[in-house]
Amino acid sequence: MTNGDEDEVDRLVASWRQERPDLDVEPLQVLSRVSRLAKHLDRARRAAFAEHSLEPWEFDVLTALRRAGKPYELSPGALLRATLVTSGTMTNRIDRLAEAGLVRRRPDPEDRRGVLVTLTDTGLSRVDAAFSGLLRREHELLAGLGPADQRALANLLRTLLTPFDS
Repeated sequence: MTNGDEDEVDRLVASWRQERPDLDVEPLQVLSRVSRLAKHLDRARRAAFAEHSLEPWEFDVLTALRRAGKPYELSPGALLRATLVTSGTMTNRIDRLAEAGLVRRRPDPEDRRGVLVTLTDTGLSRVDAAFSGLLRREHELLAGLGPADQRALANLLRTLLTPFDS
């Protein structure tokens, strides 16, 4: 590697190797880069959502409904499982999304005590536009890798993450 190819992580690792030669700092080569990439991804996502007047939590709920397919509705319990938040948090989020006209509640015809949360036309168009913007930004983040490298990286990351997702 030439000096022109060095990045901030290379410099960080070199410093630690000099200061703590007794430690194996090799994990920093991967995980510091993943951490730095996560910060760039977070900024890109927030910008994509802000372009469409959405907060990240709003996008999470709306995309869970969108992925459910027509008629784009789920029970609050299914939304809880899809977004990994508490019941109280989900109730608050549904209330706020309904006030904004992005979702509506309707009685569940299968469960007289239950309700279904449905995307409105406004919610559908907003989440579709935000998702397109997000993908455009994510393609930009990955522009330095060709398709084969992207697939290889995806496979390596899947292998790394699988034990944590179990």
